[in-house]
Amino acid sequence: MGKIRPTYLRCEYRVNPMGIDSTEPRLSWLLESIGQEERGQIQSAYRILVASSRENVEKDIGDLWDTGKVESNRTFQIAYSGKPLRSGMECWWKVMVWDKDGEPSDWSEPARWTMGLLDPSDWKAKWIGYDAPWEGFGTELPPLPFLRKEFSIEKGIKRAILYVSALGSCEVRLNGQRVGEDIFIPGWSYFRKRAYYRAYDVTDLLKVGRNAIGAILADEWYAGFCGGWGKRNAYGGEPRLLLQLSMDFQDGTEGVLVSDGTWKAKYGPILEADFYMGETYDARREMPGWDSPGFDDSDWEPVAVTDKVGIQLTSHPGEPVRKLMELRATSMHEPKPGVFVFDMGQNMVGWARIKVKGERGRRITLRFAEVLNPDGTIYRENLRRARCTDTYICKGEGEEIWEPGFTFRGFRYVEVTGYPGRPPLDAVTGVVVGSDVPIVGSFECSNPLVNRLLQNIIWSLRGNYLEVPTDCPQRDERQGWTGDAQIFARTASYLADISAFMTKWLIDLNDSQRDDGAYPDVAPFTGAGFGTPAWGDAGIIIPYILYLVYGDKRIIERYYERMARYIDYLVRNSRDLLRPDHGYGDWVPAGAETPKDVLATAYFAYVSKLMSEMAEAIGRKEDGDRYRDLFEKIKDAFNKAYVLPDGRIKGETQTCYVLALYLDLLPESLRPLALNHLVSDIERRNWHLSTGFVGTRMLLPVLSRFGRDDVAYRLFLQETYPSWLYPVKHGATTIWERWDSWREDRGFQDPGMNSFNHYAFGSVGEWIFSTVVGIDTDGPGFRRIRIHPHLDGLDFVRARYKSIAGEIGVEWRKRGDKLEVDLLIPINAKATVYLPAKGPEYVLEGGVRADLKEGIAFLRMEEGRAVYEIGSGSYSFVVEGY
Repeated sequence: MGKIRPTYLRCEYRVNPMGIDSTEPRLSWLLESIGQEERGQIQSAYRILVASSRENVEKDIGDLWDTGKVESNRTFQIAYSGKPLRSGMECWWKVMVWDKDGEPSDWSEPARWTMGLLDPSDWKAKWIGYDAPWEGFGTELPPLPFLRKEFSIEKGIKRAILYVSALGSCEVRLNGQRVGEDIFIPGWSYFRKRAYYRAYDVTDLLKVGRNAIGAILADEWYAGFCGGWGKRNAYGGEPRLLLQLSMDFQDGTEGVLVSDGTWKAKYGPILEADFYMGETYDARREMPGWDSPGFDDSDWEPVAVTDKVGIQLTSHPGEPVRKLMELRATSMHEPKPGVFVFDMGQNMVGWARIKVKGERGRRITLRFAEVLNPDGTIYRENLRRARCTDTYICKGEGEEIWEPGFTFRGFRYVEVTGYPGRPPLDAVTGVVVGSDVPIVGSFECSNPLVNRLLQNIIWSLRGNYLEVPTDCPQRDERQGWTGDAQIFARTASYLADISAFMTKWLIDLNDSQRDDGAYPDVAPFTGAGFGTPAWGDAGIIIPYILYLVYGDKRIIERYYERMARYIDYLVRNSRDLLRPDHGYGDWVPAGAETPKDVLATAYFAYVSKLMSEMAEAIGRKEDGDRYRDLFEKIKDAFNKAYVLPDGRIKGETQTCYVLALYLDLLPESLRPLALNHLVSDIERRNWHLSTGFVGTRMLLPVLSRFGRDDVAYRLFLQETYPSWLYPVKHGATTIWERWDSWREDRGFQDPGMNSFNHYAFGSVGEWIFSTVVGIDTDGPGFRRIRIHPHLDGLDFVRARYKSIAGEIGVEWRKRGDKLEVDLLIPINAKATVYLPAKGPEYVLEGGVRADLKEGIAFLRMEEGRAVYEIGSGSYSFVVEGY
């Protein structure tokens, strides 16, 4: 029996996905040791079986695809190439592997995927909704329609799959139970071109006899305020539902139930619901059993039917929005009589659940805020036009528990009014929601403020990765800003598996691309501009990150022509390869305005360079050479226009120097001079940064790359304004939009643009993992790993990162004059390790020279470091005389 086995099987980056529409889905797995871990272990071969049923795969019958034994160490991005896949097909699969000695493993546990509806003709359903007048409800917004249909099943059911789409969002219910755990389905798309659909296995929810299916239909993101920047009906009018239930019966026959004109509708207890505004729920209007068979719907009305909606239907390829966790209130105070403010202890995204005993008709109002005023009341000026208010009207039947389902916001504090008496602390519970991206990175160090900073970055990721990578979750915005997304994406990839999430968002981004090639500032497009430097460039930067982190070449191939059109757009809209002075610049810097033309031209060079690498990765060598030549020409133009012989760059801001150094825009002779100008500016500011969104991501990596870890750590550990740790010292639990969102000497920044949950400045997380911890990929997909910790500023670091190739671990600790380093390298990978030493004899493992230990090869000395190559396994080094 082999010493390794496959685990964590995924298809298109997800575990057991339903309703996919890729006819050549990519499969992946991780490897784990069996019994005692052995160093240098690899997968020497694999065999994949794909079957049309669980029975077949358990009998080792690969009736759809049997690869046979394939001599390869690949464990991800393996494309299915078996029999053609059809709509609705169920595919079960498993894998076995051979270890380095050629010994086979047992088969993995079976996994599965199902196919979606691959052809438009497969959809038999019609778009339905409810357009009845709603005046008289006493609300600003329309109530939510409830839709239902009863039907009979006469035979035993073998399998039933529900496909659902919406113009807006919906909740589907079947025989009194909610279908799935997903929220805001099917998801946000550029509705002028596309709507997503989702698929759910509902076999266990159906029964022989009478059944009932129902749905609650909401505006967002199609017709609510969020889709239209504060104006309703951005994409169309009333929301619509598309639903198709496909049933395979035990006798071999099939059946289908669809949304059509036979459904009925009525307004119910949800009087209004909107992402910006909130939800109002009148429990007196509840309709018990409306989603179950036998309910009296004689006073319900026929639904409205829309025969044709001219957009594409696509299976949603991303992670669903779900409830992620719940938070208990940590305290409550009463700043005014009858006004109770609950502190959730954490700036979060989601909603609040209320528990109350009140007389019939009592109105409980919940308002939300991220921070407090000095008098203890909630601070809401920064919400702008977002009402962020929920209202619950009691039915008066003992203890009532309610939570909304069609709104969300960012908040830490919940203000409750109208509550009967003084509420207990457990009257309010925070429900955290967001896209269910798997968290794959962890970090701990000797500095508690840095530990809190990392948690703040994770909380801002969790709150703003909600269907699309939003800028903020609280005010009347919450858009998929492209610049924010690309700046933070590499950090996000260290903390979470963003592969499926970004795969989905790239559809929205490319759907929103303009005909002339310009990418939008927000995606899905709802407004703002196109082709803005550092924002529109996300159309190239995000695919490159997915290629780098996950080895994803298909994403390059899918969007290659579109990316090429964008480069052509940049060429056409430049003069002598210099981009004009326009855009947002280095957004919200700390006191230094970078010339926009310098930034724009630098990013023009950046994406040209990335394009050359991606072209070569997919075998387009001539294109690669052409884009590399374009980069060199832009670089030359940049130097002639903006760089002086003494290394000074137009604008002389930290961001100017960081861009030029990070992007290799300077000749080698000028790099030390530019670095000195950068450090001098930092010193003049008493060792503080002055960068905005764009420059901040690159600042510390540049300092470390060019040998100034001392300055990098000094900036990183700075606790006074402006710095990363200044908000932490003042109680921040997420990343602020501005360095000065709040200052002890000035109070709050201008509320017109002041979010307390914005992840862009959290891009420092990339430097923390790649440089402080020292984990980086050496080539696409972490098949080869670079371990190079920079040790100047902390005494202890422990981190884990679950890459697509497996889990990587680094722990280092200083003990007197010794440095202890523990490493974990995943099976099938190799790592190049850089440790400080006078020579290999100063790096020991278990008292023996490291280069004499099993699985360790000394390569060379390089700038005071011993460089080793190691295979998979665990290693413990000691650097003496450190």
